[in-house]
Amino acid sequence: MRKQAKKKKRWKWLFVSLSVIIGAALAFAIYWGVGVYNALDNFSDENPDETVVNDPENTPVPIPEWEGTERVNIMLLGGDARGLDEGQMARSDSILVASFDPVTKKAHLFSVLRDTYVNIEGHGRGRVNTAITLGGYPLAMKTVGDLLGLDIQYYVYTDFEGFKALIDTIGGIYFDVEKDMHYVDNADGNRYDIDLKKGYQLLDGSKALQYVRFRHDAMSDFTRTERQRNFLQAVSKELQSTWNIVRMKKILDSVQPYVDMNISVTDMLKLGQLGVKSHVASTTQIPPMELIAEDRVGGASVIGISDEDALRAYVQSTLQKDDTLVPPTASPDGASSVDAAGTVSGSETDSLMSGQAQQ
Repeated sequence: MRKQAKKKKRWKWLFVSLSVIIGAALAFAIYWGVGVYNALDNFSDENPDETVVNDPENTPVPIPEWEGTERVNIMLLGGDARGLDEGQMARSDSILVASFDPVTKKAHLFSVLRDTYVNIEGHGRGRVNTAITLGGYPLAMKTVGDLLGLDIQYYVYTDFEGFKALIDTIGGIYFDVEKDMHYVDNADGNRYDIDLKKGYQLLDGSKALQYVRFRHDAMSDFTRTERQRNFLQAVSKELQSTWNIVRMKKILDSVQPYVDMNISVTDMLKLGQLGVKSHVASTTQIPPMELIAEDRVGGASVIGISDEDALRAYVQSTLQKDDTLVPPTASPDGASSVDAAGTVSGSETDSLMSGQAQQ
């Protein structure tokens, strides 16, 4: 009887202990969920069409809706608002588009060169980064979407300080800086000077901003946009870590004062789930080098596009790629071989793909 009582007591304490652990886990999950929901709610801009300049002739551009099952495209804007009066809209210092396929769980990242000369609906032709000053976020989304041949449903805008806050809150990013980078920026009392040493290192918010802003080398904006894409891949991987998912409320709270977006709380949660499940399949520059036609407008250099239809075809071709897959190996006689994913390759297939890429 005594043994049975002790055994019963042990099971009782085990049950109580498990109940406490499960209860604590549920309480944390509820606290985290409510906290994240409230943090996301602070971001939501219910009237994105109102974010336009005060132009009586300006008509807000309709924004496509996302149903949740088709491809979704998010325009990421980085702005430099230094020297502007309150209410003035800064030009887009950086323009990227993140494209997600909910079916394949592939994400593709496009960086648009800011001096690309394009058609801006209702305003003739101009640099793509001026669209936001002419018609706010909706016109910027329309302009970039027309350039890429994509419907852009969402935008996210942040400035220098928002970017720094994000990187600092996630504890910095370990990254390989490919060379020494130095630049003296006399604006704002040299607050944004660039001084980085080559090598693998932990970049805090300030150093990360220096890295993605640097363009004072032979290829200027071309290499800068490549750095931005590579760095954002590293940030994406860090945000997908379990630790940062747990800390998401703190991360969201830290960047909220510096961010504008048109994403509802419901869509943020759906996009968050999609982001965690997705992987970056490719990153690329728009326009690609082979479609660039250097031009001058009013004595200033701009980036022209030699064939806009070919550019949109290039975007569609890129969306089918996955650079993370191991390329298949051909057999010695040149015949097709099959990789681990079951993809057939070979001389005939490669020739076909090459021909498509040239069209």
